[in-house]
Amino acid sequence: MTTNHNVVASGTVNGQAGHAAPVSPGEIAIGVIIGRTSEFFDFFVYAIASVLVFPSFFFPFVDRYTGTLLSFALFPLAFMARPAGTFVFMTIDRLYGRSAKLAVALFLLGGSTAAIAFLPGYGQMGMGAVALLALFRIGQGFALGGSWDGLASLLALNAPRERRGWYAMVPQLGAPLGLIVASSMFAFFVSALPSEDFLSWGWRFPFFVAFAINVVALFARLRLVESPEFVRLFESRDLQPEPAMVTIREEWRTILIGAMAPLASFALFHMVTVFPLSYVMLNTPERPASFLIIETGAAMIGVLAIILSGYLADRFGRRWVLGASAAGIAAFSGFAPQMLGMGTGGEVAFMTIGFAILGISFGQSSGAVASSFSSQHRYTGSALTSDIAWLVGAAFAPLIALRLATEFGLIASGAYLLSGSVATLVALWLNRELAGNRNNAMSTMSMA
Repeated sequence: MTTNHNVVASGTVNGQAGHAAPVSPGEIAIGVIIGRTSEFFDFFVYAIASVLVFPSFFFPFVDRYTGTLLSFALFPLAFMARPAGTFVFMTIDRLYGRSAKLAVALFLLGGSTAAIAFLPGYGQMGMGAVALLALFRIGQGFALGGSWDGLASLLALNAPRERRGWYAMVPQLGAPLGLIVASSMFAFFVSALPSEDFLSWGWRFPFFVAFAINVVALFARLRLVESPEFVRLFESRDLQPEPAMVTIREEWRTILIGAMAPLASFALFHMVTVFPLSYVMLNTPERPASFLIIETGAAMIGVLAIILSGYLADRFGRRWVLGASAAGIAAFSGFAPQMLGMGTGGEVAFMTIGFAILGISFGQSSGAVASSFSSQHRYTGSALTSDIAWLVGAAFAPLIALRLATEFGLIASGAYLLSGSVATLVALWLNRELAGNRNNAMSTMSMA
């Protein structure tokens, strides 16, 4: 009996035949892209404002460099709150369902982001304004822990075996797409408005837009996860929530290795998105709008590189792509950071090369060891693995890189990238699931 891998027919649930309409990977992919783009847009709006607005708006009592460091000190709060959000929202998922969890999480995410737009500055409220900024930043991360809908895992499980790499890259497209929209919007406002108006009210508009995008994304995702065919598909694939502590107790080794596997790409992620904007604004005469345009163009290259990663993974295997890109990031860390000090041409080269390498690496970093989880732990384990990987690999990257570059020179910022590359290579060596070819690597998924 043959199976059409391009269409997922209704499965069996608890031994009973389901009657759901066929669900194609393409339908799942659309929901995944919409969800990821909205989430990354929220975070990039905050990240860009952390460089262009927050140092002078919330920390005017110190110099610009120190203000940026203080701003970056608040940046990791969201990543630190994210695992706590996963713990709480998994309980909501078990008690009230995936739809209730998503609705609460995305309204909290959009509400926390929009609330930042209403904040007074240090001049009006003093340190109280900083405390509120920190609170809403925590709210962003806590909500993101609850936004895990399982669609990415569902996509990986139901993709044709010979195209696993192609479908693995789909969720990752949300990152550069979110950056393109956020950078373009800030570039428009910072160039169209006088500096005083931008710092007074212009910077607030992208935060309002973030809330609107989250509402649209919420309804798009609910339309998928609430449909009977998707409910049956989640159940037939054992993508059900369980207490986070149970998953940690049973699968801590897999979570640890899974969190290490994407560290190279996650470290590079903020090294080519947030850090260069801060360094250029502090150390060069480059105008913000000009560099944001460079960043937007480089992110478009990142989109193409992510797509290319899918082809490469299906041709040579995901482990090969992850290992080769980790080696590429290690090489990049040794020479590329210095380009930021070489004028506009150097900035373009740094961003272009960085996003090209990032796209290939990041494109295959999602759920790199998800198939190693036993079926009952896969849903919660994948969420926890992602939380820890972002916390360790990306949360502190802007702060560490800017401090190293300022104190010891640009070459020193590459040390952070190098450490991530080493961690990824060690994880690939440890993870037996990725040691074989792509079919062996995904075999347990197809049997789930």
